[in-house]
Amino acid sequence: MHRRVLPALALICAAGLAATACSDPTAGDAGADDAGQTAVNPTARLDGVKLTMWTAQNTVNAPKQVIDAFEKATGAEVDTQAIPDLYEQNVPTKLASGDRPDLMFWQPSVSTLPFVQPRQNLLTLDGEPWVSELGDTEKSLGVIDGKRYAAIVTSPAMLGVYYNKDVFRQAGIAEKDFPRSYDELLALGHRVADETDAAAFYEAGGDKWPLQWQMQVQLTDLDRQWWADLNAGKKKWTDPVVVGAIKKYKDKLLDAGLAQKNYRTGTFTGQADALWEGQAGMVLNVTSFQSQLQAKYSTAEIDKRIGWFPVANSSATGLYSPDQTNGVVAFKTGDEKRQDAARQFLAFWLGPDYPDYIKAMKIPSVQPSVPTPGGLPETSKAQVAALPKAIGVFQAKAIVAPDTHLYLADMIFGKKSPQQVAQAIQDQFAQVAKAQGAPGF
Repeated sequence: MHRRVLPALALICAAGLAATACSDPTAGDAGADDAGQTAVNPTARLDGVKLTMWTAQNTVNAPKQVIDAFEKATGAEVDTQAIPDLYEQNVPTKLASGDRPDLMFWQPSVSTLPFVQPRQNLLTLDGEPWVSELGDTEKSLGVIDGKRYAAIVTSPAMLGVYYNKDVFRQAGIAEKDFPRSYDELLALGHRVADETDAAAFYEAGGDKWPLQWQMQVQLTDLDRQWWADLNAGKKKWTDPVVVGAIKKYKDKLLDAGLAQKNYRTGTFTGQADALWEGQAGMVLNVTSFQSQLQAKYSTAEIDKRIGWFPVANSSATGLYSPDQTNGVVAFKTGDEKRQDAARQFLAFWLGPDYPDYIKAMKIPSVQPSVPTPGGLPETSKAQVAALPKAIGVFQAKAIVAPDTHLYLADMIFGKKSPQQVAQAIQDQFAQVAKAQGAPGF
């Protein structure tokens, strides 16, 4: 999912899963039983070996190509098990009960990876040959306290602005006018609103989760030390810069009439329809929006009608947002044969099979040495080009990813002020960080 980390998830993991993992006989100190691995032959025979892999219901077919190829090459069997929604909540519950797979899709961010207690539960993957083949942004994912716990099989979602080319032409907006800051993005919105019949932006208050992105873009000037201080309890989400971002979204976009009239009830699917039909000039969202368009329209149709550009608070820079299909983790099961087979599966996925996998999935490559497949829309190519310099969203920086969208939804319905939104975010952040035992809370 591209949406959020649920507070219930964090509390379940911090309380129940930690105790279960620590008492599990297979949950030893990371590195004690899985360091110094010899090179893996990705196509070695594994006849009679059966692995299980957990996925979300909406991504159960995502590993199908690589599973079929791996089974054919090695003789192993990989059983895919879809975990009921909400995936991020139900996975920790199953793990806390003692159930565990050999492999699992899981978001490889610093805010979500810790919820499966990687040190106790997961194999470390630092010495695997595919690690050095990853792009720089991808290498930064899947690592906690200096140890790698996740293989990165797909690129993180990119956050940027999708725009309707016809609407921009009507407003007299050319590529040279693309914004280099959030303030310039808002100015661009006024040109759309003033010169066309379209709304400048389409906001999805009905589905709530996309509400976070306008705030996220404004937090990109915060440096590494600010986030480190936040994670240590020295800074707070009530910092004026955060409150200011929330307030600007409310005052300068929503209250200024730059969103469609029904922004409180707008939906994710409605965003795509409105942008496609020219009822809205722009949509700020992640790659799942791109996937929605590709499911309905051809590359040629998308290229003719829809464009994309990156933007941050004070630069023309995109943002990357990890999701659960980006990372695959391997569990300590106590069965060395299966653990070795799980490593081999990852080596096969990111080794000999990777070109075939990304071609079948029609997705960008995470390995610079493996070309991204042809035939992708220009919007996708633009995102690939922006990824190396992209800035992580707060899910990739904060040790807890608060449900900002829920509190922003309260704001758009008049239930919270910007200051109260920031306080609610801080309260949840501190509560979950304390439950996890984070220093400073």
